[in-house]
Amino acid sequence: MTIQQLRYIVTLEKERHFARAAEKCLITQPGLTIQLKKLEEEIGIKIFDRSKIPLEPTPLGLEIVEKAKKILREVDTVRDFIIEQKNILTGKVRLGVVSTLSPYLIPLCLREFQKTLPDIQFIISEDSTVGLMNTLETGELDVALMATPTGNSNLREFPIFNEPFMAYLPIHHQKATQSTYELDNHDRDNLLILEGEFCYNSQLLDICSLDTSNAHLNFSYEINSIETLKNMVRQGFGFAIVPWLSTWVETTQTKASSIPFAIPQPAREISLVTSDTFSKKLLVEKMSQAIWESLPDALKSMTTYRKIRWDDSPYFSKKLAK
Repeated sequence: MTIQQLRYIVTLEKERHFARAAEKCLITQPGLTIQLKKLEEEIGIKIFDRSKIPLEPTPLGLEIVEKAKKILREVDTVRDFIIEQKNILTGKVRLGVVSTLSPYLIPLCLREFQKTLPDIQFIISEDSTVGLMNTLETGELDVALMATPTGNSNLREFPIFNEPFMAYLPIHHQKATQSTYELDNHDRDNLLILEGEFCYNSQLLDICSLDTSNAHLNFSYEINSIETLKNMVRQGFGFAIVPWLSTWVETTQTKASSIPFAIPQPAREISLVTSDTFSKKLLVEKMSQAIWESLPDALKSMTTYRKIRWDDSPYFSKKLAK
């Protein structure tokens, strides 16, 4: 016995006609007949007297139909409750943001969050990509804002925008005044990376076409934040590849130049990520909308990218295994 079969017999009792009931139930008339026969065989009771015109329920069949109506009312109540809970936009939301994005995006979108979701209290924390994935799976976070795809089947991803990577060069660099940047071997040897951000580093290695299977890459520094990395570049200690949002408000007095790569620009996909059991789709939609509305117009107008993955990088797998 299924909920759908109960809906069929309730409709049949109301319409007293197979063709009309089938049309109401969005099923063929033979299909409706087969479902009724299956139900009657399962319970061992004849629900409708097919010899009468119009169709009539048997005395026991009428009782069964009345009970089915009560069951369906309860089912509808549960369904409405679930829909209402999914659409509630109040309470606390634990939002994790990857540390290479948080300082630049969160200040931009907080006001839009307050405007779009005034009854939500956001509890925001920063973490590495690996940390965010772990806390989403354990339920310590509701939503994470991070680079995707993650390659994790236990998570659901809702892409929002693509963020290009920029070459970040000391002001005296020979390519500092060019309109676009093309990587050379000298800069490859002086690439600065972030300590612990294995997904971000994997993307940089992909952009630089470095052999990620090599265990002894020639990195001079390992740094914990984008801003520290940029400060190292300003002092002439190496070359960096940084996210677009970390550079868009800088002036010419920073002692460094941020230059776009040639089209198609390497970029990372930024998404809201939840566990596969998270049910509040409306919340995710509203958050996505608020973030998109907060982005600089220059970023929203960019369209030609080469998406850089990190989840399938040998470097990432090796570092995670350690």
